[in-house]
Amino acid sequence: MPEKNAEPQKPEPQLRKLDANSLRGLAHPLRIRLLGDLRLHGPATASQLAQRLGESSGATSYHLRQLAAYGFVEDAPEHGKGRERWWRPAQDGTIFDEALIYDTDPATRGAAEVFLAEVVKIHEQELSAWLGEAHTWSMEWRRSSELSDFSLQLTPTQSHELVLKIHDLINSYRDLPPSEGTETVRFHTHAFPVHTK
Repeated sequence: MPEKNAEPQKPEPQLRKLDANSLRGLAHPLRIRLLGDLRLHGPATASQLAQRLGESSGATSYHLRQLAAYGFVEDAPEHGKGRERWWRPAQDGTIFDEALIYDTDPATRGAAEVFLAEVVKIHEQELSAWLGEAHTWSMEWRRSSELSDFSLQLTPTQSHELVLKIHDLINSYRDLPPSEGTETVRFHTHAFPVHTK
């Protein structure tokens, strides 16, 4: 029997693990940007996304339909009026399976490279945008931002364990009730081995 006054269980974020087929459907720079924008800003029309991303509405409309065919986006009928079609993400996030980099199919390996290169590009753009506008934010937000790097001596198992702990910690802050001063905060995590000898 549950305890009285127990906190309600937070729903786990709905994540989509990429396989070879879904990766090929997503591995296009504009599709990755469209999906990321919908996840960050919420439902939108092809025209709104075109304006935000500096693309034609024809291009955004086509690529949204492709994302829908692969199950990454879906209609958001509660937002539409008349013939206006609104889109929303079908999942909260995407999980990249590292095995795709080693797939025997060159097309899958190529799609994996396109996907990862675009993720790196987006992270770089977001960091550059923050540095360019940081002076417009309060000192409190400036102190709350983070640009650090660390070098640790770890085994592959320890590194994987640490990554999972970081994800668990970040997810524990997901769905906190809104309060005064709340803003959307982006967290990037990068972990990779380097040759030092």
